[in-house]
Amino acid sequence: MTSEKTSRFVRLRVELVLEIDDEGALTKAALRRLAEEAADPGMPESERAQAESAVTEDTAEALACLVDPFDLVSEIPGVELQQASWSTEPVDYDPDSPDWDLEDDDDHDDGEADAEEDGRAGGIG
Repeated sequence: MTSEKTSRFVRLRVELVLEIDDEGALTKAALRRLAEEAADPGMPESERAQAESAVTEDTAEALACLVDPFDLVSEIPGVELQQASWSTEPVDYDPDSPDWDLEDDDDHDDGEADAEEDGRAGGIG
């Protein structure tokens, strides 16, 4: 490929399924993070109160409060995060269900590298 046809931008998609085995610890960590962020004078009190309520009522919100895409890529040389979005949702997880077979996900664009095919895939277990 010539550099004229190669984009400098890469979309990295990561899907994780996490098991929450201590909701209290997760909620406390999220509340600590919010308290640290509230020390910044730029966060309005109403926004802080709304965020605290959300993380207290919903563990998925608490997790989203603690996950920062910048942290995932900040130590990678030659990379600058341009845009990020993420969401969390409670799911019914059945590892034996074909719905959870990530290896058969052929839903990527032409030219997008498949980490497993390139030998760079990592896994747990």
